[in-house]
Amino acid sequence: MARPYSNDLRERVAAAVAGGRRCREVAALFDVSVSSVVKWSQRQRTTGSAAAKRMGGHRKRLLEPHRDLVIGRLREEPDLTLKALVAELAEHGITTCPVSVWRLVRSEGMSFKKKPVRRGAGAPEDRQTARSVEEVSGSA
Repeated sequence: MARPYSNDLRERVAAAVAGGRRCREVAALFDVSVSSVVKWSQRQRTTGSAAAKRMGGHRKRLLEPHRDLVIGRLREEPDLTLKALVAELAEHGITTCPVSVWRLVRSEGMSFKKKPVRRGAGAPEDRQTARSVEEVSGSA
């Protein structure tokens, strides 16, 4: 992610515009874009400072108030899928997406893994060897 320009540059640019120079002239003088000059001078006029706003931050967890409902439902029925859980939450009037549910479940140390009862393809050495055509058809 790109870093913001220094506050010193921002303040000098905003002061030049406040001093009566045109935005295009100031942009060429300080080698920045015209839109940056306009935004910085506007911010200087409205807030008293041309400093950059904070970048990044912590995302608010939207499902946090419903943690007990989600985790309780998964403990009742461990085979529940993400999509089914999102649909059940929608029935309760909670609009969310599978990613939000996944983050909540993962923070609790749970997961949506396949159960051992389900059989996958398996390793080649675990498979039975194929029978010959004569054995299958019964003619030999």
